[in-house]
Amino acid sequence: MSQDDSFHAEVTTRNNSELHQYEVLVDGRLAGFAQYHPLPGQVDFHHVEVGREFEGQGLAGVLAHFAIDDVVAAGLRVIPNCEFMSAYLTKHHANDQFIDWP
Repeated sequence: MSQDDSFHAEVTTRNNSELHQYEVLVDGRLAGFAQYHPLPGQVDFHHVEVGREFEGQGLAGVLAHFAIDDVVAAGLRVIPNCEFMSAYLTKHHANDQFIDWP
């Protein structure tokens, strides 16, 4: 495939606080989400999911990075009760001081 044939989707992230989930969108379509429980001073992540058609594109990592940065920027701490979020945080240590391991 030449550079002219490559396809670049628009990836955006957001916190959908009404549904208690961070979301990653590809070209405006929901591609994945990280569900959480808001707690006093903490955000407890309990499930991350990426749609089948979007798997293998690194979107779960993009979502985790955004969600963690957003939580920390709000002055809150992260509880990684989700298997994916826990695995992500064991590999990425930028916010170790803000993690409350279950």
